Amino acid sequence: MTAASDATGSSLSKRDSAARERNLTRVQAKIASQQARAEFAETLNALEDKLNVPKQVGIRTERAKRKLRRFADEQPIAAVVVAVGVVAAVGIGVWLVVRSKLD
Repeated sequence: MTAASDATGSSLSKRDSAARERNLTRVQAKIASQQARAEFAETLNALEDKLNVPKQVGIRTERAKRKLRRFADEQPIAAVVVAVGVVAAVGIGVWLVVRSKLD
């Protein structure tokens, strides 16, 4: 009787341990799939942000404005010189285009 109960008891424990392992692997697979979904969603969001041209233009414009303001605050004379140079270059460009169209 002890041999039969040992065999039955050990087969039940093997069955129980196999069921536990299966359940653990199912839980682990579920957790892994949830993590993979979250990472995939993050990747898609990052790609969407990168490929959204109007959003990128807005970000770059704000960044350039901050740099120009910092430059103007740190070196006001140089900023005025740069502004005058840009205005002169644009004015000369417009004058040349208008002159060529009139001729």
